[in-house]
Amino acid sequence: MSSTPVTAPPRPPLPVPPHPQWPALSAGETDALKARIAALLAAQGAVLVAHYYTDADLQALAEETGGCVADSLEMARFGAASEARTLVVCGVRFMGETAKILNPEKRVLMPDLKATCSLDEGCPADTFAAFCDAYPDHTVVVYANTSARVKARADWVVTSSIALPIVRHLKAQGQKVLWAPDKHLGHYIERQTGADMLLWDAACVVHEEFKSFALERVRRLHPKAAVLVHPEAPDEVVDQADVVGSTTQLIRAVVDLPNQEFIVATDAGIFWKMHQLAPHKTLIAAPTAGEGATCESCAHCPWMAMNALQSLERVLLTQDQEITIDEAVRQAAVIPIQRMLDFARTHA
Repeated sequence: MSSTPVTAPPRPPLPVPPHPQWPALSAGETDALKARIAALLAAQGAVLVAHYYTDADLQALAEETGGCVADSLEMARFGAASEARTLVVCGVRFMGETAKILNPEKRVLMPDLKATCSLDEGCPADTFAAFCDAYPDHTVVVYANTSARVKARADWVVTSSIALPIVRHLKAQGQKVLWAPDKHLGHYIERQTGADMLLWDAACVVHEEFKSFALERVRRLHPKAAVLVHPEAPDEVVDQADVVGSTTQLIRAVVDLPNQEFIVATDAGIFWKMHQLAPHKTLIAAPTAGEGATCESCAHCPWMAMNALQSLERVLLTQDQEITIDEAVRQAAVIPIQRMLDFARTHA
């Protein structure tokens, strides 16, 4: 097995944008804005699909209007099954692209097409294709957090909720895996499965900020708390977890486990759904740095934060943030995504 990430050619550091500062709204203003958006969605035959990491108001509105709040796998499933002619995806760009790949006949809008992902940006399609060409004997497995062009080069697309069973399946077939882009998630899967894997070298700017020494300190303060960690976090954070899993799996843990306290190491946007399903539980944000330190992410993705009620209303009025994908790329990218969805149906 390869335990050292394979490093792509040097590229400029990814510029991480500041978190957008949206104007504060009163409860009345929020309700009025949500009512206007709901009317626009209905008039346009549109449905709202929101990720767990987006703003709480967006998640609530998606549920109130018959949409979906989910992880990336369930977002893909919902979009494919929906009869709506327009999908409005509140998340980051790869999620909108995935919706369009699976639904070429539908219009896919996003509040802001500049809402990208550090993993997506850390895996340029041309560089990745050359890397794949250098290892033709490997099965190419890419995380959903990648561009349509990277997906088009893959044999499989996976999300964090289904990556382990798929890689176990490939290992059982004697296949070697070329994995991209998240090195931490890739290494976690490698350790769990024992698969022969080559790992691309990229990381999530949010999850990489969680600090093991600071987590140890919080655990000492809350010895009865269960520690929930997303596998995009570094090994030394994952190793302290009681539960390691996707967003959906971490939410389920808060509901199912008997603990009253939970230390949560993933994007803070997940707290809305956790509080909704387990209001009597206490949630503690895992530290992203030591005392007095600062970070770029502060446990919330700055690109996810580009989704807000204000930007959602604007795009429904202007229609200027539509996802488009070259048809040849789309046809190539749909194959590994559909392979994942078919696997999920038969291995539930």
